[in-house]
Amino acid sequence: MTTPGRPAEARAVALPHTLWATTLGIYQWADAPAVNPLLVRVLGALRATALPPPGPGAFYASDDDLLHRVKLPEWQQLVRFIVEGVRSTAAQANQQVWAHESGQAPGLQIAIEGMWFQFSNGGAHHDVHTHGNCSWSGVYCVAVDDDPARCRHEVFGELNGITRFYGPWFSRLGGAHMDYGSAYLQQAHHDVAPRPGQLVVFPSWLPHQAMPYQGGQDRLIISFNASVHRAEGGNRTHGYARG
Repeated sequence: MTTPGRPAEARAVALPHTLWATTLGIYQWADAPAVNPLLVRVLGALRATALPPPGPGAFYASDDDLLHRVKLPEWQQLVRFIVEGVRSTAAQANQQVWAHESGQAPGLQIAIEGMWFQFSNGGAHHDVHTHGNCSWSGVYCVAVDDDPARCRHEVFGELNGITRFYGPWFSRLGGAHMDYGSAYLQQAHHDVAPRPGQLVVFPSWLPHQAMPYQGGQDRLIISFNASVHRAEGGNRTHGYARG
């Protein structure tokens, strides 16, 4: 039966709730134009001197111990920018749960659990995946073709080298009934174009992939995993129930 309207008392009581929002933090580093060219040289040198030597190919990923391998003041500036991005994004996502604290230093302790860099070109890509052993992950773009050049690719177009994130209901679309009332389910992914100096922080459980990239310069990114803890120790937000 189709009901065009509801009693006034029902409308007053049955308030809709939007649940399970996903927080994505996107930040632009002001110092990137000055520091990124240095990072290109440093990370390129680490790739060239890696042991065992990297084989031929359009893709290279380092080990995840990058955090402590670079000994430059500019590197420490970037790490601080990344940590503050994680802090801000986690605080925004948890603002209701953390109602008793602001989510700002010194209330939180951010730990970088792993950090690595990746070069890609020649159509190289990274298939859909998630990250484990952390609560937040992120990617910082060091170098890539500018938007006009990147988007001119005759096959990839605007998708050239983007990062695509898949929402919580993406896996439900295969067998989902679609009509006008469930049109919101069709907004199942979100694309973020790569731009030098851009930091994207996302929940580690969020499926994502790097789409194929081909350009005049390599797509160079720094990826990382992070965990967030109370500065005074302990991660529980609720006590145990008593029987």
